[in-house]
Amino acid sequence: MASSPEVDGMSAATTGKKAKKTKNQGFDESELLTVPEGWKEAPFTKEDNPRGLLEESSFATLFPKYREAYLKECWPLVQKSLGDVHVNATLDLIEGSMTVKTSKRTFDPYAILRARDLIKLLARSVPFEQAVRVLEDDVACDIIKVGTLVRNRERFVKRRQRLIGPKGSTLKALELLTNCYVMVQGNTVSALGPHRGLKEVRKVVLDTMKNIHPIYNIKTLMIKQELAKDPELRTQSWERFLPNFKRKNLNKRKEPKKKSVKKAYTPFPPQQPESQVDKELATGEFFLRESQKKRKKLEEIKVKQAEALTKRQEERNKAFIPPKEKPMKKTKKVPSEGKIDVEAIKEKVKKAKNKKLGAPPVNPASQTPVPGDKKKNKNKSKG
Repeated sequence: MASSPEVDGMSAATTGKKAKKTKNQGFDESELLTVPEGWKEAPFTKEDNPRGLLEESSFATLFPKYREAYLKECWPLVQKSLGDVHVNATLDLIEGSMTVKTSKRTFDPYAILRARDLIKLLARSVPFEQAVRVLEDDVACDIIKVGTLVRNRERFVKRRQRLIGPKGSTLKALELLTNCYVMVQGNTVSALGPHRGLKEVRKVVLDTMKNIHPIYNIKTLMIKQELAKDPELRTQSWERFLPNFKRKNLNKRKEPKKKSVKKAYTPFPPQQPESQVDKELATGEFFLRESQKKRKKLEEIKVKQAEALTKRQEERNKAFIPPKEKPMKKTKKVPSEGKIDVEAIKEKVKKAKNKKLGAPPVNPASQTPVPGDKKKNKNKSKG
């Protein structure tokens, strides 16, 4: 139906009046943009979409063999949780796949996407208790593929272990700072939580695979968490507070000992080497007869033989040449000491005077007479 000009005029007038009211009231735009604390969006109910969906949608994903036993055990719980949003789920153990489909009773168009994320997380070794949280409105998931980011397998394993940390401490710190559940399995990292936290988790994981230690990103997240508590700093830039880590390449590339100097480029090709004919023409041998050539070759051979004979003779004569004798070293007299011991010389002179030739040294104690000996001598003389 075509709208009448009167109706159009009325609608324009009403919009103009509303705009005037807002100007008069003087609302602040910053207040309209800020979301109040504790506010939550109303959940999507059947009243919002009473007629349901027009088309049937389905998603399927494969799972590894080692997950078969766990999925078989928890599949009734998966069907029950998906049944609340009217989504059908089937488990095919022969093909090793999980499938989710919408039904006629499904009213939420986004429920099938959440069910798809649920089966993806279950295939990537996330436990059912954590994977079910994807069906909530405030929770999302992100599966980061890290297998192709590093070529060397050993280097990839080291960096993946660095992300987990000793006894899972690094991963636990990341979970506490981002309010996300993180699961490292094989070539993927599965994260589950709010959108803001998932963004931080992806950044940390990718930086770790680029050889940036996760402790640097964890430090920045801790500073951001403290700054967010201050209401005055919420509207300001945080760049002055955040640390700026610079990469230091300490190990410089080793230079080779022998550097090959490149020759200057010339468009002309190198000169061709001289052939045997050219050499004979230069020396004049080309014009000689064959008999003369043979004679010349014989002469050259004789000269070489004579040189070899002389060398051999010299080597043989070396054995008969006497070796050079070393000159005798003259023994140098040790110079006497500058100081002369006068007392020692005096004692030597005294001893030489007291000594007699062929007689023992005279003791002064033997020369003194004993009183008992005199009496004996007198008795002998009388007898």
